[in-house]
Amino acid sequence: MGIWILNGTTLDASGQEAVKHLFIENGKIAQRLDGQETPDTAGHEVIEAAGKLVSPGFIDMHVHLREPGFEHKETIASGTRSAARGGYTTIACMPNTKPVIDTVDTVKFIQGKAETEGNGVRVLPYGCISKNQLGRELTDFEGLKEAGVVAFTDDGVGVQSAQMMKDAMARAAALGMPIVAHCEDDTMVKGAPVSEGTFADKHGLKGIPNESEAIHVGRDILLAEATGVHYHVCHVSTEQSVRLIRLGKQIGVKVTAEVCPHHLLLSEEDIPGMDSNWKMNPPLRSKRDVEAVIEALEDGTIDMIVTDHAPHSDEEKAKGMQLAPFGIVGFETAFPLLYTKFVATGKWSLSFLIERMTSVPADVFGLPWGQLEIGSEADLTLIDLEKEKEVDPAEFLSKSRNTPFTGWKLKGWPVLTMVAGSVAWTESSE
Repeated sequence: MGIWILNGTTLDASGQEAVKHLFIENGKIAQRLDGQETPDTAGHEVIEAAGKLVSPGFIDMHVHLREPGFEHKETIASGTRSAARGGYTTIACMPNTKPVIDTVDTVKFIQGKAETEGNGVRVLPYGCISKNQLGRELTDFEGLKEAGVVAFTDDGVGVQSAQMMKDAMARAAALGMPIVAHCEDDTMVKGAPVSEGTFADKHGLKGIPNESEAIHVGRDILLAEATGVHYHVCHVSTEQSVRLIRLGKQIGVKVTAEVCPHHLLLSEEDIPGMDSNWKMNPPLRSKRDVEAVIEALEDGTIDMIVTDHAPHSDEEKAKGMQLAPFGIVGFETAFPLLYTKFVATGKWSLSFLIERMTSVPADVFGLPWGQLEIGSEADLTLIDLEKEKEVDPAEFLSKSRNTPFTGWKLKGWPVLTMVAGSVAWTESSE
C-alpha cells in the first residue's frame, strides 16, 4: 500500500506554484500528477493537502539535542519530536554533549538512540575536532568519518590555536570532509553576556565585540585557502564576518555559511530588559549587523538558514542575564517566523525561503535530500500558510521553553511532517 498526497501546492524550479498529486511508495516519491488528473487511490492511504504547501522536509545543520549528559534540557526523543513539529526531517546535532562526540562509541550511541527514539527524524551527528573540545589534540578523524559523522566541529567553543585549526583542516581535506566552525576568540568574550553596544552600556554589562567572531572567520578563511578544505562558518552574526566570507568566496576559497532566524529578525535594541531568554551566542547585534546578514543571505554570501536550537531548563534561564547559559530553542518557530516577516511581507519569495531550508543545505553538505523529485526520498512537510497563531512556549514539544518570541503572532505553520514515506508528526495527532 502506498500513500497519495492529493491537491497539494508545490513549487517548481522557477518558484511557480502548481497543484500536484504525489504518490509515495516504498519510502520514495513514485509519481507526480497534475492537479487536474484523477489518480487511482484504491487500496492506498490518502492525505488530503488542498490549500496546503507541500515542501521538501526542512534540513537543519546546526542543532543541540543535549543527549548524552544534559537530558534535563532535551533528549534525542524530545528534540526530534520538536524538530518534526517544526517541519524538519533531517537535523545535524552538535557535539558539545557530556561526553562530547569525540569517539566512535559516542557516535554509535547517538545513532542508536535516534534509530529507536528519534520519531523517524534523521539525525546526523557531528564529530569533535579536538578531544574533549579542549583544542589540544585532534580526534580520530578517520574513525569518526567511518562511524558516520557529517563533519567535524568543536561548536560551543572556538578552536583557539591557529595551528590546531590548520592541522584539522588539512586532515579533513584529505578525507573530503568539512570543517564547521564556531568562531569566537576567547580572550575577548569572558564574562560578557550580550553584544557590545547600547544595551550593554545601558545595563553596565561587559559586551562581546563583533571582532571576537570576525577574527576567527578571517583566520580560518586563510587557513581554508591554504589547505583546500570545505570550511563552513556557524551562525554568522556580524557585518565584519559577512565582508570576510564574501571576499573568501570571491577569491575561490571553499567557504560556506549559515545564519539563524533570530539574527535575521532581532537586534540588541529589541532586548526588553534583563531577560535571559534574549541571551544567545552569538549575541544579538546592532541593526547594521542585522541588515548585513539579511543582505548576505539574499546575495548568496550566506548559504543557508539553521536554528541553532539550544534548549535550557527554566531553572538555568532563571539565573538572569549575567549567569544564565546562552541559547534559545528554535525548531518550532523557525519557518513561521521567517515566512511571516519576510515572505508574507513580500521581501522574499516563498521559493527563496524554502530552498535555504532544504535544497541548499543538502547541496552544501552533499546530502541526498531536500527535493521532491520522482525517485527521491519522501521527506516532506505540509504547511498551512494561512494558519495564524501566537507563539506559546507552554505548547512546545521541546523539553525547554527558552525563546524571545513568546506572544508573536505568526502565519505559516507546519501541519504534517513525513520522513522517507512515514509520518513523523501530524497536527491532527495532538
